[in-house]
Amino acid sequence: EVSEMSERSKQNVAHGLAWSYYVGYLKLVLPRLKKSIEEFNRANLNMLACRETWKLHILVPLSCDVYDDLEKADSNIQYLTDLTEITLTRAGTKKRVYKHSLYAIRDEDNKLWPCAVEYATPLQSLYAMSQDECAAFSREDRLEQAKLFYRTLEEILKGSKECAGTYRLIAYEELGEAETHFLSREILWHLRQQRHEEYAMYEGNQPHNPSTTLSSTELDLQISESDLPQPLRSDCF
Repeated sequence: EVSEMSERSKQNVAHGLAWSYYVGYLKLVLPRLKKSIEEFNRANLNMLACRETWKLHILVPLSCDVYDDLEKADSNIQYLTDLTEITLTRAGTKKRVYKHSLYAIRDEDNKLWPCAVEYATPLQSLYAMSQDECAAFSREDRLEQAKLFYRTLEEILKGSKECAGTYRLIAYEELGEAETHFLSREILWHLRQQRHEEYAMYEGNQPHNPSTTLSSTELDLQISESDLPQPLRSDCF
């Protein structure tokens, strides 16, 4: 039992470091994102016309099931190109390149909504951990950790003035039965909300918040075990 707890603690430390690294990555690239989009727009006939969507849309599936290829996750999501690269010298690496992919999300009227989208990558390691019998990490553990990750990430980014207005967290819980265009509908709801925010208009046919899209108030946790990861700190970088 002592050995198992020790292994669990090691896993928690490793995931804590991965989460901290991810937060550091976001705080590095997000403040530079709008400039990257501006440069891209100048070269591509203002493809991203709605300024409110000039954000990185970060997918947070509470199942931690992350697709490497978004086009395979949903055929209504089509890869377009990459935004203008962000090049920085970091940790001894000259001209390290950071880039974000631009996708077109197809709606029910075949209209395309371009936006920058990517998954929150630390969820991949949580999913892999829950699949490893040696990790003694249950589905319930994984769900609680995913919720903790979302709440902590939201708190840190909200507290960063440099990141304000540069991201959109999309936390969702997938339905029991697989739906072909579930993911594209989730993203579209957020894109439409942002467009309403930009033009400050209310439309009678405004889509309702899908039941699978979760707000931070719905992600309350009951965590008391001392071996669970502690909330990430924003001063790690």
